[in-house]
Amino acid sequence: MLGNLLKPEFEELIRSRDWNSLREAFTEMDPADVAEVIEDLPAQESGVLFRLLPRDIAALVFEYLPPGQQSEVVGTLATEELKNLLNEMAPDDRTRLLEELPAEVTRRALTSLSPTELKVARQLLGYPEKSAGRYMTPEYLTLPGNLSAAEALDYVRSHGQGRETLHVLYIVDEKGRLLDDVRLASLVLSKPDTRVIDIHDRQLVSIPATADREEVIGFFEKYDRVVIPVTDSRGVMLGIITVDDVLDVAEEEATEDIQRMGGMEALEAPYLESGLLEMLRKRVGWLTLLFLGQMFTATAMAHYQDAIAQAVFLGTFVPLIISSGGNSGSQATSLIIRALAVRDVSLRDWWRVAMRESISGVALGVFLGVLGALRIALWPGHETLYGEHFLWVGVAVGLSVLGVVTFGTLCGSMLPFLLRRLGLDPATASAPFVATLVDVTGVVIYFTVASTLLAGRVF
Repeated sequence: MLGNLLKPEFEELIRSRDWNSLREAFTEMDPADVAEVIEDLPAQESGVLFRLLPRDIAALVFEYLPPGQQSEVVGTLATEELKNLLNEMAPDDRTRLLEELPAEVTRRALTSLSPTELKVARQLLGYPEKSAGRYMTPEYLTLPGNLSAAEALDYVRSHGQGRETLHVLYIVDEKGRLLDDVRLASLVLSKPDTRVIDIHDRQLVSIPATADREEVIGFFEKYDRVVIPVTDSRGVMLGIITVDDVLDVAEEEATEDIQRMGGMEALEAPYLESGLLEMLRKRVGWLTLLFLGQMFTATAMAHYQDAIAQAVFLGTFVPLIISSGGNSGSQATSLIIRALAVRDVSLRDWWRVAMRESISGVALGVFLGVLGALRIALWPGHETLYGEHFLWVGVAVGLSVLGVVTFGTLCGSMLPFLLRRLGLDPATASAPFVATLVDVTGVVIYFTVASTLLAGRVF
């Protein structure tokens, strides 16, 4: 009754889009009165009002709404009008509007919408992008905990049609909270009078709807499951993620990492479906940053122009030396990024990795440095090309390669750890980034060594 009396006031607040006043007013009203206000409003307005309610009140109000109105509220979750309304809202209002919905509403939305509507609804349900809530499916089967094994099997026969998987069944209480899971094989092999809640065949594992997709992949790898239930912050079951969904997620994650390692932002759509402007936008940022980085290489070269003018042949070895450092750094970066991704190493292993890569860098640097020195010493016409002190030139090049390769290897292996420590994706320590960094330092190392060893001999 009170809701009907106050309805004109609420309609005025709706027209003025005074969301804060609406939210405050609703929190002070009885859920039945709030349902009265919502019940006779147009579907779009009732859906928005319902989303303004705090979660506890929303669950109670939803129960008071008639079935037809409940369906209308759920249906508004995937409408273009609601999307437009969200875009018009201030960020703080939009955040409140997208609070986690009651589990019953979420389940109703997931099961009643078409695939196209479902994709939109998952966004509007408030789950972060690339979170477990965006990948879950409602096609699962739950069992009341008080059923016997025989009754549970009859329940599966009568309710199991159309479910994505019956390999695992989920036991919930009257409020939908996940209590346990039971494999169908264990249920079949149990005594007929055994209660399903008493069948303990393995540890219960669930993942929150807000978990990042990397966490989802990690759960499947750690617990070796083919399906994992998704729950809200109160343990109420919302859906399941199956291993085939995770394979798709893992492929998306690997694709993003590979694209970032190539020196660009990850594409949001397949290559041929990405627009040309979008493609350029994703690539130009990193290319610009790398281009600016290469300017430091030119600056370093200019600093040693007097030495180059006196011994022009020194410039011919610059590409050889800096590419050796860039290649070794790219190798190390790729190895460590992948090792972090598959959890072969963790942040606390950085010291061990530094030691291993330092030794590897020295060994590789010695091998490549010897090759460089031999190239100079054995090249036909070496005295004509490099002068009478060609052996010292070979030593300078060899030591420079040793220093640059060692630095590149150590730098390439440590950057992923640094980025992970800062909370960033290690894949952003891409090969081009490491190569650009090593180019600058490589020029400095090379000309410093050459100036020291060849001073008084070549110039």
